[in-house]
Amino acid sequence: MAEELLTHIDEKGDVRMVDVSQKADTERVAIAEGFIAMHQETLDLITTGTAAKGDVLACARVAGVMAAKKTSDLIPMCHPLNITKAKVECTPVQAGERADGRVGIHVTTTCGVTGKTGIEMEALTAASVACLTVYDMCKAVDRGMEIMDVRLLRKDGGKTGLWLREQRVEELL
Repeated sequence: MAEELLTHIDEKGDVRMVDVSQKADTERVAIAEGFIAMHQETLDLITTGTAAKGDVLACARVAGVMAAKKTSDLIPMCHPLNITKAKVECTPVQAGERADGRVGIHVTTTCGVTGKTGIEMEALTAASVACLTVYDMCKAVDRGMEIMDVRLLRKDGGKTGLWLREQRVEELL
């Protein structure tokens, strides 16, 4: 079982890019999320459009899409993919909307491809970079922002089919 889980390691223990040449092309989709927590005042700057660097959420959405397209440049064993879909949503979260009471921006990314290998890394990279972009654009007023909860929510396609994060199943069907 461990060998199957660690497909980027060969029989000698060396890292390698997996050979996917014999795999069939299938439609694949992945959804990921991330959250960047901040002070209420920082969130207010973002939601009112008065942040000094401009439209924070528009920039984060574009950065996330760009990151999805560049994932194989960042993750060494990732295959370059001809992405067919990349969407980044940034939703302000106000006090009382999260169980932990934190405010900030919830990022949800959806990436798709028709190909021989998955798209999970692209969705996760898009979520991470969108959160990092919010941080970059607001760090002058809130260096204590925290990026958290970056995780895969759903993946579909390929040999393993559908995988859903159990805590969010009802929201993703």
